[in-house]
Amino acid sequence: MSPPACLTAAFYKFVDLPDYQARRAPLLALCEARNVKGLILLAREGINSTIAGASADVHAVLAYLRSDPLLANLQHKESFAQRPPFHRMKVRLKKEIVTLGVDGISPTQMAGTYVKPADWNALISDPDVVLVDTRNDYEVEIGTFAGAIDPHIKSFSELPHWVDQAERLGQATGKKPKVAMFCTGGIRCEKSTALMRSKGYDEVYHLEGGILKYLEAVPPEQSLWQGECFVFDERVSVGHALVPGPHALCRACRQPLQDGAVASVLFELGVSCPRCHAHTSQAQKNSARERQRQWELAKAREQEHIGAKFPKPVIAL
Repeated sequence: MSPPACLTAAFYKFVDLPDYQARRAPLLALCEARNVKGLILLAREGINSTIAGASADVHAVLAYLRSDPLLANLQHKESFAQRPPFHRMKVRLKKEIVTLGVDGISPTQMAGTYVKPADWNALISDPDVVLVDTRNDYEVEIGTFAGAIDPHIKSFSELPHWVDQAERLGQATGKKPKVAMFCTGGIRCEKSTALMRSKGYDEVYHLEGGILKYLEAVPPEQSLWQGECFVFDERVSVGHALVPGPHALCRACRQPLQDGAVASVLFELGVSCPRCHAHTSQAQKNSARERQRQWELAKAREQEHIGAKFPKPVIAL
């Protein structure tokens, strides 16, 4: 087997970018010229991205970003794959690079204390620490840390309401508990820990580099991670050493297929799964069927087909 030819780089940085709108066009042009694909989000509060392509091309994009003094210390995570995980390149302008929906939350000034992967096990094994998984319910469903609380949220913007209602975060002893939070790559925890500090939690910690860094750095025999980690690309999930996992993706809702989903009468390849079947119209399903047909034809001809978008279900992703 030939060595993996496609490099995936994930990165983010909270930094004030007053000219973020003007950055879009030259960044998109560079990525397209280098045949780099993926998604880059730009906002006043910073940058958030996962891109993929040939190693030299991806590193050229990273070098371009780091040539700006504001992004000179931009950190990224790498993984390799045999096949490209993205089919398009998009650079989008956003109000937030990760949507929490709470004004006045500044990760650059209020985020919690970083904990390195090597020290994470000791922290979350402390019985006085409340461990919170800040990810969406479908992400938690396929893997999480032992003992973590699942807030059962469908989007990150639901987390503030959960924090206000969570009994485990109560003050039975008259003092707010120590809180440890984690997410896929660390970006959501920059905001969630800043949120906690804004609400008066003094001892708030988060996993530096997120689950992905933990899975990369901590040997399986020492790990407190259970299951797989959902990732937002064609790999669907990864395990220790960031090896792609066994999960498949529903092409309609872009969420991992649940156990037994393929055997359900509500599952139709490329069209729906039990999780999203009730949330798409017949017109959306028909559109998805046509896209699936075109994709299968293109595959039979050994051609790439990206076509129109899959129908977007009316559910929070």
